Amino acid sequence: MAVSAPETNRVDLGGVSVEVTERGRGRPVLFLHPGHPAGRVDPNARVLELLAENARVIAPTHPGFGMDQAPRHLTTVDDLAYLYLDLMEAMALRDCAVVGVSLGGWIAAEIAVKTTERISRLVLANSVGIKPGDRETRDIADIFAMTDKQLGEIAYADPAKMMPNTKTLPESDLVMMARSREATGRYAWTPFMHNPKLKQRLNRIRIPTLVLWGEADRIAKPDYGQALAAAIPGARFNTITGAGHFPHLEQPEAFARSVSEFLQETGR
Repeated sequence: MAVSAPETNRVDLGGVSVEVTERGRGRPVLFLHPGHPAGRVDPNARVLELLAENARVIAPTHPGFGMDQAPRHLTTVDDLAYLYLDLMEAMALRDCAVVGVSLGGWIAAEIAVKTTERISRLVLANSVGIKPGDRETRDIADIFAMTDKQLGEIAYADPAKMMPNTKTLPESDLVMMARSREATGRYAWTPFMHNPKLKQRLNRIRIPTLVLWGEADRIAKPDYGQALAAAIPGARFNTITGAGHFPHLEQPEAFARSVSEFLQETGR
């Protein structure tokens, strides 16, 4: 199926300029990227092309990632959740599916506990954002204590295939990767990768929800995903083989197929 070329524009949201890539036609799907490793949305990403075969995909780059500076008042995932609620209103999105990966999944969950007025389905893929264990348990690997090489080794099912050779990357890509780390720290440094109140609020999500997990993830292991799904009424938990923390990159076909099948279901 031929899919239209991506279009990237800017949307002004109360003085915050957000870069938004759109692709495809049909039911709107708000895709929230994980930040790392690329740092911004790649308009030509395979996963966006596949999702756009059956939907209108709207993929913003989070402020602070890419080459844009984040406004001073945007400092938390909660801030980003309200920003994307404004985006959905500005773009008149309704019956929208929200699909988030890792940090993007956390943002998606924060949106859904606030309101699902414009949202009909939710997909949380390898999402961080909660702390299922006790204070002595490390539920999420400390990515800020690792080199990019060490991080890649626990993030991917096949690190040799997925990890870029930083010695051959152009300077612009290296700057993007560095800004990705900086921006992730800005939004998720403390408390580390979670909102202490989010887990208790997940029962507010009363729309069909799929928790999707790369089974080789060693940043947040599959039992983390199972705990996340258990906290959301009626949520389903599925895994993707041959994928780690970024299944949309390692297995874009399997990821897009799982999401599209879920979005096309009728009923709960």
